[in-house]
Formats: sequence, C-alpha cells, structure tokens
Amino acid sequence: MDHEETVVSHSVVFTTSHSSPLFSKEWSPLSTGSYTGTCIFLVILAIIARCLVASKAYMEQRWMYAHLKRRCVVAAGRPSETTRIETDPDANLAKLITADGVEESVKVVYRNTYEAPPWRFSVDLPRALIYVCITGVTYLLMLAVMTTNIGYFCSILGGSFLGELVVGRFIQWNEQGH
Repeated sequence: MDHEETVVSHSVVFTTSHSSPLFSKEWSPLSTGSYTGTCIFLVILAIIARCLVASKAYMEQRWMYAHLKRRCVVAAGRPSETTRIETDPDANLAKLITADGVEESVKVVYRNTYEAPPWRFSVDLPRALIYVCITGVTYLLMLAVMTTNIGYFCSILGGSFLGELVVGRFIQWNEQGH
C-alpha cells in the first residue's frame, strides 16, 4: 500500500465541566453561579422554543378558520355552482347590487372543504417570521447540546418538558389537524 489510511474516531462523551463555553468563548461560566445562570437560560430558551411552536400552531388554526369562513358571493345564474348552493343548508339568501346598479339574487356560502389557501401577505409574512424564530431558537438549542455538557443537555430537556407541559395542548391541533 502506497499510503496509510488514518481513521479518526470521535466518541461523544458528556462532560460535567462547569466552564463549557456556550455559543462563544466569551460565554464561558467562571463560577458555579454563572454555570447555574447559563443552565437557567437554556431552560427558558427551550420553553420559548415550545411556546413559539404553540403560537404557530394557534395562528395556523386561526388562519385556517378565517380561510374556511371567508364568504363567497356567487351569482344565481351560474348553473354548476347554483345547483350545489341550492342544496346547501348553510347558504343564506341575499341581494347584491352590482357596480352598474343592477340587483341580483345571490347566495352567500362558506367554504366547507380544505384546499390550499391563497397566498396572503397578512398571513404568510407572520408565518415566515414565526418559522424563522423557531428555526433560530432550535439551532441555538442544538449548538448548546453539541457542547456535550450534561448540565446544558439536561437543562434543555427540562425546559422542553416544562414548555410542553404548559403549551403542548395547543401544538396538538396542528400535528393532528392537517
């Protein structure tokens, strides 16, 4: 063999050091108190992560409800829709005055089936911002776990547990509702 292969193995071993840097060399706890404060920060950050996921699930539910309850006004002369609307018990009779002053008979109906909602700035911008926040916080938590500090790891698990305990019921709709 002309060359030697070197195999480097890296085993992940948790450390109990109280001076493990978090996110930068400047954030290295120098005392037990600062290490405890760092762990408390990670608990709070993990709770915030669960709260962000719950708020997104709640907002998704509100946006879907608004989408499904958006009123559609259908002119009475459209045969394909009229037949369906005539048999819809939830449709309300109404009068519509058009731009040129002609009064038409219409029925106001609600959407009752799921379809991808149209792109809306008022919905999709907040959705994207919430998602970016969720992504940022979860990556910060991942970096904290990657320090292999057992205190940091347990703090994140504890914060995830507390966050799920407090807001988990709001997240369930989004996971099962789609």
